[in-house]
Parts: sequence; structure tokens; C-alpha cells
Amino acid sequence: MRGTLFQVAYWVLSIFYVLVSLPFLAWPGHSPVRAIIRSYTRAMNLALRHIAGIRKEVRGRERLPQGAFVIGAKHQSWGDGFLIYPEVKDLAFVTGDHLERFPLVGGILKKLGAIVIDTCGGGEKKASSLADGMNKAKADGRRVLIYPEGHLAPVGYHFRYKAGLWHMAEAMGVPVVPVATNIGVFWQQQEAPRRPGTAVIEFLDPIPPGLPKAEFLARLTEAVERRTAELVAEATGQPFTPTTLIPDPPNGFEASPTASDLAAYKKA
Repeated sequence: MRGTLFQVAYWVLSIFYVLVSLPFLAWPGHSPVRAIIRSYTRAMNLALRHIAGIRKEVRGRERLPQGAFVIGAKHQSWGDGFLIYPEVKDLAFVTGDHLERFPLVGGILKKLGAIVIDTCGGGEKKASSLADGMNKAKADGRRVLIYPEGHLAPVGYHFRYKAGLWHMAEAMGVPVVPVATNIGVFWQQQEAPRRPGTAVIEFLDPIPPGLPKAEFLARLTEAVERRTAELVAEATGQPFTPTTLIPDPPNGFEASPTASDLAAYKKA
């Protein structure tokens, strides 16, 4: 019942804030839309707490650097972005162009300074769209949120961390802040929230720029996956179990930890 009520609140809030944003899409500047969307994420946090029964705990705020930086976050749920966004000022984010299919969302993403990746145009177009967005974020001195696995990961599992985050941080010359979370225990992937409790997001020690790619990715993966596994153990009361690497799901499908062939995956 909680999950169903939250889904209703999710769509009501989403539609309401999109409509509130409309008059400001043609407005010079971006401040009104960014303030509205920040308010939207806070409203979603309240809905999570009071309807779904999921409280938020934020750890490691003191580790956030001054100025621009990139956040490399664990991605277990649609909900982790709602937890992170209101905690970091001037936050842009990387997303696929699938969100532009929703009416009016493209204009909002533009106002937010989101880095929208061309997911249909092949590697060169992806790289070009990422570079364009990255240069704009660097010029504006903004912080950027990216999910280096590229997919929603089931609890207890992880995908190979992609090198795009390393290229972004190196080009911008900024540190990367790893983020661990256990929200998937309460709100798994694209499902409705199913279990009340305390979802933790934790900002970890920044990784400085200038490291070789392989060393950076190994360090990021170890930091995020180990701390995420610890937070999951804390939330479930189960012994610590390291996360398991699984192959990326085919395009358009949601990952399953037991998937050994296409029929075992769920259509996203």
C-alpha cells in the first residue's frame, strides 16, 4: 500500500512541478527553474519519508570540496538522484536522451544545465555530447553527478565502471567524490518503494585528478562498492558481503543478478 500511495504522489508531484516550471522555460537565465527543481527533489524526499516510510541520512558532507567537482555515485534506484540532488549546490547531472521523450522535460533539462548524452548516435556522438556538456559545466564552475556503471544495479551486484567519468574529471581538472548508498534495500531499481527504513547516502573521500585511468577506476570501484556493501549490511542486519560483478544488460533491459540469457532480463 505504501508503494502504491508513493507512486501516486510521485506522479502528482512530478506533473505539478513540470507545470510550475513552464512559464520560466522562456525566462532569461536558469535560476527559477533550478530553484523549482530543487524544491521538487525536497518534496520527493518528504514523500519518501511520510508516505513510503523511507528516511534519509546523509553522511560525509564535510568531505565535499569547494568549487567544481564530479560525483561518481552508486545507482541502485530511481530514488538515489532525489536523495543526492538537494544536498549539493549548483549540481548538474549526466543523463541519457531518453528523458527528452517526455513532454516539456527537454526544456527543463536545458535550463538545469544537464549533460544529455546522445544514446542513439553511436560512440562518436556520445563522446561529442558528453564533451559539449562537460565544457559548459566547467565554464560555469558547476558540480556534475554521473553514474559510472551506466545502469541500475541490483543490491549486492555491480557493473563494470566506465571510463567516461575519468575522462570528464581529467578534462575538467577536478576531483571525483565517490558516493555509496543502500537505498536499493528499500527502493530497488525501477520498482515502487517496498520497505520502510533509513536510506543512507555517503559522500566518500575525494579522488584527486591526475591518476592513470586504470588506477582511478580501480580506486573508485573499490571505494564505492565496499562502502555500499557495508551500508547494505547495516540496513539488513546481514553479514558484510562484497558485491559481485555481473555483465551489463542488453540495451532496453533491466539487469537481473541471475540473468544468463536474454529471456532472463526484464524489459526496462
